[in-house]
Amino acid sequence: MKLLLIDIDTLRADHLGCYGYDRATSPAIDSIAADGVCFRDYYCSDAPCLPSRAALFSSRFGFHNGVINHGGLRADPFPEGASRGFKDKAATNSLPAMMRTYGMYTASISTFPERHSAWWFNAGFNEMYNVGKSGDETADEVTPIALDWLDRNRSREDWFLHVHYWDPPYGISCSGGTWQPLCRPAQRRAQLDR
Repeated sequence: MKLLLIDIDTLRADHLGCYGYDRATSPAIDSIAADGVCFRDYYCSDAPCLPSRAALFSSRFGFHNGVINHGGLRADPFPEGASRGFKDKAATNSLPAMMRTYGMYTASISTFPERHSAWWFNAGFNEMYNVGKSGDETADEVTPIALDWLDRNRSREDWFLHVHYWDPPYGISCSGGTWQPLCRPAQRRAQLDR
């Protein structure tokens, strides 16, 4: 199984064609969704983004995992105390760790851990790519890394790739088995302005 999790910080689902939006705002995501599974019901148990991702990756509400704030107090998972062994719970109980347990090769392309000092987020990934701009990168800088990873891993049978964007990507498509950008940002803006 190949699982691509596109994690976009600043995008509402009701502004994507695959969720019924009538403007052509998301042709790349729509084409990926057409060939895969598109979840219709997703509820955010915790917000903003730090508690939300802690809940998503731990499968636990913030008041159970400890992350209920965006920064400052209560922005870290609960400490495990004296019973903690060499590895913490995230090493075995996070979403990527579970995928890895079931034989999937796991990778993340994200500056989220750096921006929020949330290093627990990386637990369970075989590979982690950090663009190096602490959240100031654009989708145009993230997408080539994701496309390269997809091309290099095309023959791998089981993988889970998490790609995080702070802003919506302008487009990628899988055409004839090759991942490629649909257009540059200026071209995409011109399309939307029509």
